[in-house]
Amino acid sequence: MEKTLVLLKPSCVQRQLIGEIINRFERRGLRIAGMKLMQLSDEILREHYAHLVDRPFFPSLAASMQASPVVALALEGVDAVQVVRTMTGATNGREAAPGTIRGDYSLSNQQNIVHASDSTANADIELARFFRPEEILDYKSGAHDFIYGEGEG
Repeated sequence: MEKTLVLLKPSCVQRQLIGEIINRFERRGLRIAGMKLMQLSDEILREHYAHLVDRPFFPSLAASMQASPVVALALEGVDAVQVVRTMTGATNGREAAPGTIRGDYSLSNQQNIVHASDSTANADIELARFFRPEEILDYKSGAHDFIYGEGEG
């Protein structure tokens, strides 16, 4: 099973969409392996967005990510990274397809509800950034055998 990181951003938290967004992931069949509410520090933001630190919009991005706590989720499932990326939609909410999380809840490039890991390699790095090993739990969901066919997961 593959694991991936999702951050429910301040735009999600402040609009009181946490339960609705988590429900979408759970209804799809993804298992929550870890979850916590946290306030992001300057240090973690500079590390997480290292590829954007020198861009002129980084201060605005950092401020928006610190406007309230975020919910960090470790989600697990077969091809979890790609499944979550498909569910979240295009980064810019105005360009995201209806039916995706951003397509249904966002009209912004920055206030776009969620962050989702973009590859399995980055998922591993990002999960380690936001969770200690003991905070990601391994258990079998009672629904597992009704989500995956024999040999799939």
